Amino acid sequence: MSISRREAFAISGLAIASSALSAESDSANSKKRADTTMSLMDYKAPLAETKNPRVVVVGGGWSGLSVAKYTKAFAPNADVVLVEQRHQFISCPVSNLWLVDKVKLEYLTHDYLKAARKNNYTYFHATAIGLDKENQILKTSNGDIAYDYLVFAPGIDYDYSRWTNDIAFENRLRQEYPAGFIPGSEHMTLKNKILNFKGGNFILTVPAGNYRCLPAPYERACIMADYFKQKKLNAKVIILDANNAITIKEKGFQSAFEELYADYIEYVPNGVITKIDLDNKIVYTEFDEYEFEDAAFYPQIRGAKILERVGLAKDAKNKLEAHINELTYEAIGAKNVFISGDSRPMGFSKSGNTSNSEGKYIASLIAQKINKTAKIKWQSPVTTCFSAVSTEPEKAIYIYSEYSYDKDIVFSFSNTTSSEDWKKDGVQNAQSIYDWADALYADMFN
Repeated sequence: MSISRREAFAISGLAIASSALSAESDSANSKKRADTTMSLMDYKAPLAETKNPRVVVVGGGWSGLSVAKYTKAFAPNADVVLVEQRHQFISCPVSNLWLVDKVKLEYLTHDYLKAARKNNYTYFHATAIGLDKENQILKTSNGDIAYDYLVFAPGIDYDYSRWTNDIAFENRLRQEYPAGFIPGSEHMTLKNKILNFKGGNFILTVPAGNYRCLPAPYERACIMADYFKQKKLNAKVIILDANNAITIKEKGFQSAFEELYADYIEYVPNGVITKIDLDNKIVYTEFDEYEFEDAAFYPQIRGAKILERVGLAKDAKNKLEAHINELTYEAIGAKNVFISGDSRPMGFSKSGNTSNSEGKYIASLIAQKINKTAKIKWQSPVTTCFSAVSTEPEKAIYIYSEYSYDKDIVFSFSNTTSSEDWKKDGVQNAQSIYDWADALYADMFN
């Protein structure tokens, strides 16, 4: 059907108007996209402005909490902000006792807001995602924070690369057989495994090198074996240790394995895993193979991935731990940035007490710069560690150590004392677990 000239002009007019509207809409959308891009690039965190030196601490673990509290104590005019991605603190130390209901979850769980109120700093719920070193801006999931001093205390991540490069397989290990050394869901999963275990082999692994809390896997084995023994289960905890011997408190743990849990613990030194068959539930080592009903696979550890992301980590050979001046904790290649806690490269124990005491030293270094006072001498972290070997009755072993270094800045244990006779001192040491925890929790949160 033909159309008239009048109709043609009407249609043409509509087309022109539509084209103009479309162009106007495209222009508006482009402007909107540009404005959005700009807002993303210049997205300030919702924090009050301050004229005082701002100290930002990333990570609310044992070290980060200590840094935040004591920086404010040592430099009262500092504006201290603790950036933490969790809503509440859950303690990894003492959590082995929670796995078998010896302590309640409330004992391990603490309030970040309370700590901030009590110690006069700001708790800021966000995840660190980037760093502008030149302009001294920390980028977080909840906006950018300009800082005068920045402390990363992000802890550890797991490194499964010695076992697999298959991401799908790694995800199965993480979800089905979590290590249980990053507090939260991993511990909940492990607790359910233990309390519902019906019998058979339960495999625990101990990674090589300096991993988070050297005695904790052996303590966990004792506590699990004690629980299985009380329940009269036909069960065995198999410890596949990648090291050639128990890494710490060897006398105490070895005697507990042999005298308390001979039928419930099998300790395998040099138990380097070569293959894990999850479908058939078999673990292969260089010398043997082990069937299992359940497991908690603790892999190698590395520095937290945020350090690699922001360019503050060493190479993979050095487990991507912090690249710092090992006496001052100052990051290499980033002004006014410090790195603390379990991501450090030094051979200190990756434990709560070590990180807490270390945080106080780093706080004093930052306060010295803010207050413009005389430089302070290096201070050794302090490792104080109690490990339970039984729960009925409760008995534990103990070690205390400081550190020293030589002319090549190689660190070693110093002023070390221990109490590994659980028959003689075990009950007193067990009570000291709670005395120690009460004191440290109070230090960080009150």
